[in-house]
Amino acid sequence: MRIIFFIIRKEFRQIFRNKAMLPIIFILPMIQLLILSNAATYEIQNINIVVIDGDNTITSHRLISKLEGSPYFNLQEVVNNRQNGLIRLDKGQTDMVLEIPMHFEKNTTNRIPVKLQLSADAIDGIKAGLGSGYIQSIISEFGNAMILVSGQTRTIGGVRISYSNWYNESLDYKTFMVPGILVLLVTMIGSFLSGMNIVREKEIGTIEQLNVTPIRKHQFIIGKLFPFIVIAVFELSFGLALARIIFHTPFIGSFWLIMAFSLVYMLVVLGIGLLISTITDTQQQAMFISWFFMVIFILMSGLFTPIENMPLWAQKITLFNPVRYFIEVMRMVMLKGAGFQEIKYHFLIVAGYGVGILSLATWRYRKTT
Repeated sequence: MRIIFFIIRKEFRQIFRNKAMLPIIFILPMIQLLILSNAATYEIQNINIVVIDGDNTITSHRLISKLEGSPYFNLQEVVNNRQNGLIRLDKGQTDMVLEIPMHFEKNTTNRIPVKLQLSADAIDGIKAGLGSGYIQSIISEFGNAMILVSGQTRTIGGVRISYSNWYNESLDYKTFMVPGILVLLVTMIGSFLSGMNIVREKEIGTIEQLNVTPIRKHQFIIGKLFPFIVIAVFELSFGLALARIIFHTPFIGSFWLIMAFSLVYMLVVLGIGLLISTITDTQQQAMFISWFFMVIFILMSGLFTPIENMPLWAQKITLFNPVRYFIEVMRMVMLKGAGFQEIKYHFLIVAGYGVGILSLATWRYRKTT
């Protein structure tokens, strides 16, 4: 323990003396949290739309007013000529064109089904899909009869649906994104810095000096990785405080359960960093390889793309992604108040990954130095 303590003390001194590393550890993650939490959103707003009003009646004007009052749409122009509206869509000057036909007021009053044509620029499929859904919702609320929207029949007369949102009542995307972004920051700090720190010993030539000392392998590895566990836990705690103060993210579950899971998770992340350090000779190589794996982990974690929307083969691959499990645990504990019984499956899988990756990294370290 005494030897490990001296190694840990040396590592902390080395980290805090490195002026280039300090901003990466303490400043950049917080800036990323503040920027990404506001920029990464599933909401589509300010969709440009042109309305072709072929009826020009009070009823059509009311429908246009509902579109104009929606926060999702930016009503650019109301035209009477169908060709003028479609030309703007072809030139990329608008995202959608809604055409209200003649006799719209007469037919809706007499409960005759009406066809409203919606043309959308589907180069951005997400915007086109969500925008179409928003318009259908507005028209459904507006009408009190059967309406045919873009070839789809929706019966709305006489039916009322009441609903309640659990765990994120205001449907605020930040409540959903912030826990996942915190996981990404902890992951990048652990994998990048731990791998680059050991490779730095190779670059400056001190790794050979350490190898000929009486320091045992497990003492060296513990002493090297423990400071980054402390730093990562501090970053996570500070990030949770910022999430609560700035973004008002709810925290229903146990703080200590999050901390316990993060310690197990850090074994995986630091094991990956250690493994990368055993197969690279420069910090640049370690950074590129770490980034290669991080891109895969992040994109297949379920943070930006729901796992359920992925192909079946991709869903199976995500089962081997440790980032996925920590993001799920963060959301379950913070937003739903889940206890250990609800996350024990995630806990056991991540613990197994941690033991396996650390064992492999330790074995590789012995074979290559």
